[in-house]
Amino acid sequence: MIWEIHPSNRDTGLPLEGVRVLDLSRVLAGPLAAMILGDLGADVIKVESPAGDPVRSLAPPRFGDDATYYLAVNRHRRNVVVDFHDDADVEALARLAERADVILENYLPAQRDSLGIDRLKARAGHAVWVSVTPAAPGSELENRPAFDLLAQARGGLMDVTGEVGPTKVGAPLSDVVTGLYAAVAALAGLAGRRGGSHFHVPLLDATLVSLVNQAQGYLATGVEPRRLGNDHPSIAPYGPVQCSDGVLLLAVGTDAQFRRLVDDLGDEVLGREAWRTNAGRVADRDALRRALDAAFAVESREAWQRRLDALDIPAAPVLSVSEALDQPAVRDSDLVVETDGPAGRFRTLASPMFVDGERLGVRRGPRRLGQDSDELLGTRLRDDLESP
Repeated sequence: MIWEIHPSNRDTGLPLEGVRVLDLSRVLAGPLAAMILGDLGADVIKVESPAGDPVRSLAPPRFGDDATYYLAVNRHRRNVVVDFHDDADVEALARLAERADVILENYLPAQRDSLGIDRLKARAGHAVWVSVTPAAPGSELENRPAFDLLAQARGGLMDVTGEVGPTKVGAPLSDVVTGLYAAVAALAGLAGRRGGSHFHVPLLDATLVSLVNQAQGYLATGVEPRRLGNDHPSIAPYGPVQCSDGVLLLAVGTDAQFRRLVDDLGDEVLGREAWRTNAGRVADRDALRRALDAAFAVESREAWQRRLDALDIPAAPVLSVSEALDQPAVRDSDLVVETDGPAGRFRTLASPMFVDGERLGVRRGPRRLGQDSDELLGTRLRDDLESP
């Protein structure tokens, strides 16, 4: 046996226990998909070139020698180094591919040709193959390098984000959405027993799909969405209000909620006839925002939060990353955990998923570059290759 399930993935009771995943992907979308499968119990082997996954050096910040970017999406896998220009390495990798149930990769078509990835695919004919690509197969962009920033720009996401000029989302949303779809593709192949199927998940397409209501509004009406900053294109008031000590996000999604707000603040503040319906409020959002800012400026956001909670009107403070991680709903849960890594123990975010009321835990952290090459590609495997 050249691919024995790692002890950390045995007797877990997790949904994907016993599933073998070979992760040939780099940077974020593909590794995120592989991590999700690993969180669900799959036994994952990550394959890196001798130079390593480029995301290892996307720093600062660093923890030890590795960028924290790498640590974010590379837990629950063993790590091997393969030189695709070395025939012995490729043959060793092919033996692993023959045992894989899922193979993830995000090479450009031209790279797949030059590295012989398609020959590897032929050896893994029973595996569910998932390719994360820049754009749809056969399109003019299929062979053009693509990254989250470029996908946000080309996919229209930046043009509906920000207030004055196009703004990228503060986290790599295009990569994350693509990674989630890639994980769904792998799960669909496994659940449908579609071994040998080849799923493509284009970064551009996933970004466009992430526009949801913005794209659908344009497709159905021909009206170009406009940039609204933190306001919602279809609901008002559904955005920031200025309190005495900071910003509070108000999410009044129904006319009944707005009526309760009017009753609390008084008709003299929000009692315009045109504002009785959401459509009227959206049409007059600028005047409504000014009235709300004037009303909310007299108290702190904490005081308003208590007041709105009592009225059952959704609202939330705008928190920094550190504040968000330190709020009781997070601090008192098991979302932030400690795990092992190449440079020692560090804190990380666990999966957001629960199975039968239990959060998916973190069993193992990321590995050093090539840490498991000897075990999986070394003497034991080479002896196996030479055996009759």
